[in-house]
Amino acid sequence: MLIESRPTTDPEIATLVVAQQRELREADGGLDGQVTVTHDDIRYLAVVDAGRAVACGGIQELGPRTGELKRMYVRPAFRGRGIARQLLAALEDLAFQQGYAELRLETGSYLPAAIGLYTSCGYAPIPVYGEYVDNPYSRCFAKRLPVAA
Repeated sequence: MLIESRPTTDPEIATLVVAQQRELREADGGLDGQVTVTHDDIRYLAVVDAGRAVACGGIQELGPRTGELKRMYVRPAFRGRGIARQLLAALEDLAFQQGYAELRLETGSYLPAAIGLYTSCGYAPIPVYGEYVDNPYSRCFAKRLPVAA
């Protein structure tokens, strides 16, 4: 498998993001307060297997030294292979290269597997922030990135 940068306009990224949003709506049962805010400034990485993007995730700037993890998704047929963990490590490296000292993320209380992945990779709970403040199902996490030598 290969992890590569993809533009926000990439059709395979768009397909993965639509699948991610559909799966989130199924998981949350149509909970009130769920809002999908799209952003054009996300830098995406895609995991490619046999020429096809099977997973994606992106980094968006929150501030000069803080990035936000966005749109992490692995196609169901490819789960359980460690792809999400590899993609997360690559996204952290991308955030570090972009000069971020901290990476934040938001996920839903109804996604225990996602919460388990993030906490096992060193993300700690933080207060809900930004566009997620009024969503009672949001759970936010952050991780300090290594400092360049």
